[in-house]
Amino acid sequence: MKAAIPIYDICSLTERQDDLLINRFAPYLKSHRNLHLAHKHSFYHLVFFTKGDGSQTIDFQQVPVKPNQIYFMIPGQVHNWAFKGEVDGYIINFSVPFFQSFLLKANYLEEFPFFTGIVDDSVIDIPGEAQAYLVNLFEQLIHEAEEPQPLADDMVRSLLLQLFISVARVGVATVNKTIPPYNYTLLRNFQKLIEKNYTTLRLPKQYAELLYITPNHLNALCNDVLGISAGEVIRNRIALEAKRLLINNDHTVLEIATQLNFADNSYFTKFFKKQVGITPEEFRKTTNSHE
Repeated sequence: MKAAIPIYDICSLTERQDDLLINRFAPYLKSHRNLHLAHKHSFYHLVFFTKGDGSQTIDFQQVPVKPNQIYFMIPGQVHNWAFKGEVDGYIINFSVPFFQSFLLKANYLEEFPFFTGIVDDSVIDIPGEAQAYLVNLFEQLIHEAEEPQPLADDMVRSLLLQLFISVARVGVATVNKTIPPYNYTLLRNFQKLIEKNYTTLRLPKQYAELLYITPNHLNALCNDVLGISAGEVIRNRIALEAKRLLINNDHTVLEIATQLNFADNSYFTKFFKKQVGITPEEFRKTTNSHE
């Protein structure tokens, strides 16, 4: 049986005890060719492509790679690249605690839509008018990394926050053209509640109660904005976690079923096959054969 999918921390990529890595992407990629294979991170990760083609897979969802695209990943997501030709840009990795001593609001990063773990929200095409501004921010970050001055980490934190807010404004401007702000906030709160409770709360009515709305309201919101029911949003998150766990061969299917709070293995298998189209064992075998 193959070894479990590797999980990288920043230290394993820098050979230093660090909470931060900032680099140009081409030399980083040259030094870490093994990252083409499926892997997980224990840290936050973002890349802004200035040159590139091909595709990448984030949480088993394939997305194209192209210039002036930025993507964000949170700890625990599964990732691999399949580039074509030359690729360049900027990469930043930072640990979970990196901002905690800097911000009074511990969950501040969760407010950004691209740090939710939802792939469709975390891969963003930067429009022409914002590209030069972002490149300038990345160049400042590279400068701080290569020639650190006093309070360098705090300068990096402040520049990163400018970057996050600028990218969020690009996304919000697009979203607000089609979704009223109240509905967008409500949907985000629903997604955050799922993230915290998907192993114990499985029914839309349980989340509707936490959001102080009716189940019908929640279902209509999800259908209008996402094109799927509230129940499907919940089931998709459970299925995603099942996939993440299944690629780690250290866990049996029964152990994964128990971890995800299924009553028994057969119920978990039936759920997974209905969501994914194949059994957990078939998924594990197919995924391993692609690595």
